[in-house]
Parts: sequence; C-alpha cells; structure tokens
Amino acid sequence: MAKLVLDLHDIFNKSREIDKALRDVIREAVEKRIDTVEIIPGKGSGQLKKKVLRFLDQKEIKAQYHRIDKDSKNFGRLFVYFKHERPGKGKGRKRR
Repeated sequence: MAKLVLDLHDIFNKSREIDKALRDVIREAVEKRIDTVEIIPGKGSGQLKKKVLRFLDQKEIKAQYHRIDKDSKNFGRLFVYFKHERPGKGKGRKRR
C-alpha cells in the first residue's frame, strides 16, 4: 500500500506554506492514486492540528478523500484515506 508523509514541523508557523503543502500532498495522492497520506502536525498546543483539520474540512478538499483518522497512539499524527475509481469503473459511464 503506497503512502505519502507530510511533516509540518519545519513550517508550523507559516500559514501560506502549510496550505500549499497540504494542497500539494492531496493533489499528489489523487494523481498518483496513493491510498494514504500521513500528516504530522506534531503535538504542540494542538493549534496546527486544528488548522489542518479545518483545511481538510473545506468542501472542495473533502470531496477528494474518503475519510480521516486521528492516530489514537500519537496525538500529533493524522491519516487521510483515499478511494480511487478503478479504470473503466468511472462515474457516469453508461453500460450498453
């Protein structure tokens, strides 16, 4: 199972870079048909994790992934899961 990891420790205080990094990793997961993205906002005060969750809750972003899990063993980690359409099984195709 393929997985991407995005560690936000280095850019925790740069709001614009955080949004860009999140958009980029979501886009890459969709384009490369990656099943899981692990996002590491770190433990800290929890503000960065809240920002990430708000970002993921945006309608246009939410439409691209299947579900989110918060790591029960590590407060500073989230998993975003994707379900990709299989080739030939696209939406809106009519059978003949």
